[in-house]
Amino acid sequence: MAETPADLTAAGQAPPGDAPRPPRHGPFAPADAPPPPRPTPARSEDETALTSITQASETAVAEAMSPLVDVEASLARLKENIAARAARSPAPAAPQDRPARHEDRLRFVGAATRRIARGMDLDEIVLGLSRASVPTFCDAIGVYLRDPLPVGEERPADRLLLRPRHTDRIPAAERDIAGAGDAPTQPAGRPQPDALGAALREVVPGSALYEVLRAVRPVLTDTPAARAAVAELLGGERELEVLLSGGWQAILAPLRGRRRVIGAVLFLRAKQRDPFEHDDLLVAAQLATHSALGIDKAVLYGREAYIADQLQRTMLPETLPHSTGVHLASRYLPAAETTRVGGDWYDAIPLPGSRVALVVGDVMGHSMTSAAVMGQLRTTAQTLAGLDLPPQEVLHHLDEQAQRLGTDRMATCLFAVYDPVVHRITVANAGHPPPLLLHTDGQAEVLRVPPGAPIGVGGIDFEAVELEAPTGATLLLYTDGLVESRLRDVWSGIELVRDKLAATAQLTGSDVPPPLETLCDEVLDLLDPGDRDDDIALLAARFEGIAPDDVACWSLEAEDTAPGRARRLARQTVTAWGLAEHSEVVELLISEIVTNAVRHTSRPVGLRLLRTDVLRCEVTDDAPQLPRLRHAQTTDEGGRGLYLVNRLARRWGATRLSGGKVVWFELNITT
Repeated sequence: MAETPADLTAAGQAPPGDAPRPPRHGPFAPADAPPPPRPTPARSEDETALTSITQASETAVAEAMSPLVDVEASLARLKENIAARAARSPAPAAPQDRPARHEDRLRFVGAATRRIARGMDLDEIVLGLSRASVPTFCDAIGVYLRDPLPVGEERPADRLLLRPRHTDRIPAAERDIAGAGDAPTQPAGRPQPDALGAALREVVPGSALYEVLRAVRPVLTDTPAARAAVAELLGGERELEVLLSGGWQAILAPLRGRRRVIGAVLFLRAKQRDPFEHDDLLVAAQLATHSALGIDKAVLYGREAYIADQLQRTMLPETLPHSTGVHLASRYLPAAETTRVGGDWYDAIPLPGSRVALVVGDVMGHSMTSAAVMGQLRTTAQTLAGLDLPPQEVLHHLDEQAQRLGTDRMATCLFAVYDPVVHRITVANAGHPPPLLLHTDGQAEVLRVPPGAPIGVGGIDFEAVELEAPTGATLLLYTDGLVESRLRDVWSGIELVRDKLAATAQLTGSDVPPPLETLCDEVLDLLDPGDRDDDIALLAARFEGIAPDDVACWSLEAEDTAPGRARRLARQTVTAWGLAEHSEVVELLISEIVTNAVRHTSRPVGLRLLRTDVLRCEVTDDAPQLPRLRHAQTTDEGGRGLYLVNRLARRWGATRLSGGKVVWFELNITT
């Protein structure tokens, strides 16, 4: 049987690169191996004949093997030449490489669409499309979107306007380095796609670009219509010629959302790379489809987030009121950027007698429903506070309101009323974390307030406690998102906040309370971004109070002489306070209000003057009817008192009390 080259190698022929082996002898020795010297003793004729036959056989075998050895050597040299040529320059793709290129396209589309789908907002999706396409699929990209972008079922604008949203490209130096093996480096002045449309473009119905967008199919710039569409998108034929003269190739792919075309994408390749093929149109179509759906999703999500944010801001007070004898600061933090709606709220409500109600609450859940329930409870609390009900009664009515809203409407709430005249605070709690009080000496304490049951349980009596409110002290009301997390319980969090308050107070020294805004920021710094899974409402109140020397109170009998006595008392007090220049206005307005009160009541009328940054006058009676400003006729004998108050006073108002009403006005003073 004839032997193969592999058999030859196994029989003793050294493969290339192996160490040389000692020459073998016998019938399978190579033809080019010289026979070793033989001794030449005297032999018989038979031995001589046998030797001659053997040598002839070896010579014949070697001559028969020499062509096979030459063929193997030629194959080895051919392989070496092919490898060297491939190392110098890659060979063009053969027809049998087409399935592999198809698989590469499929893998690229899968990776690119996953990257695009990860985006949540518009910029992330557009940037994901750009990063996925450049440089894997193209050398430059331009993304153009409608202006404005339609949202959901919203009717788009009559004019179709495209605005460049994002452009990206490979730097020219990198392209030159990448293509150095195929083509010489081009001069620095070659055309570049630096301005892929830098202005707003109007797409005119019937134009080439309009027809491409309406067809919703990617096109190559190998036809006059496609080139005209690209020129229109870029702003003119000159911009298109700049690209074509530089050897750039383009694919224009429309972006169609769920219901309408929302833009276009321009993919560009430099001439150093393989030109676009028909299969690349399918790739561009997939990228454009996934990007358009993602943009639609992002626009809808952005609108929902905007609505939720506006709803939350509407439910919370825009500004805190300026109340006499107390300074206020607040903070609200949503649970996360993606969950901006929650049930936490805070409020500060001015009350009659220069008092102020401080409220903080938390409705269960993080949804539109929670925010809606929170808004209803906050409105109810404002109405009940305006009736001058005690804090425990306010919580009782809130509990009834929560039960009317639904059986699963649960909330916690803390309601406190601060009176700057008597320097006291009355607190009632409905299952809420207790407030913290920072004293002027830097010590912070947790106020002992009965916890109560949450609002919505029903059938629970709430209890109120009255506590001292020292001048200069700071009251901190908060929701459980500040003190409770996955890493700690409520009481551990309360202790951390208490220690933080004390540490912040030490920074400003003794008897100097820290600024309220700084104090709120320092408290919130306790939270790490990953340690917060609930929204936070924070309300801080600095008690300034009103000094006893700045308060004057009287009780006037409901007689005809009451207005005259009220004028004399007001004149004496205002003069003693060094405000004699305001005496005439004060006497006139007090006389009008006291006269109106005496006319509608038979019980004593209360009169109180307070001096702070303004001069405030309050007249109290037991008549529930609130006065109403009206314009008196020429023949009317009365009805002009409130008109004078409205014209001369800085502010005025009337508030119904549980046992009557109070009418007040304020005057600007300079001390």
